[in-house]
Amino acid sequence: MKTQNESIISPLPDSNLIMRVEENFEIKFPKDFIDFISKNNGAIPITRFFEYKSNRYVVDRFLCLLDNPGEHDKGMYDIKVVFSQLDERILSDGDITGAELVPFAALFAGDFICLDFSKSKTDPVICIWYNEESDEYDPVTEKIADNVNSFLDMLEE
Repeated sequence: MKTQNESIISPLPDSNLIMRVEENFEIKFPKDFIDFISKNNGAIPITRFFEYKSNRYVVDRFLCLLDNPGEHDKGMYDIKVVFSQLDERILSDGDITGAELVPFAALFAGDFICLDFSKSKTDPVICIWYNEESDEYDPVTEKIADNVNSFLDMLEE
């Protein structure tokens, strides 16, 4: 995947940070996601468009993982920060601990591409989370790919 020059956010996440996020979210990131974020942390893709069910979507940027997002000028793009901002709108139940949806790419108009762990804490599918349609404890999603690599293959130039 091609990215815009200098759009990758440093420092790149190390295995300790990834493991801490997994523990906090009570999930296990798949290898394809770890490989992706370890190289493309917060990148803005050149290949930004994808089509799904006759709709065309634009990836504004991928999110990142940072140790201390509050101390970084791009901290607003940190997965943990975005997750906490979306809060109850990406959870289906107030009693759930951990994460069901983990956003990893921001789409135009406030929607997100997410890892969907609702059926498996170790083998997520990829979905679109719809901002306008989602409500507290009622996230509206649509599966678009079986894994991160399949999603990345959908991006066009």
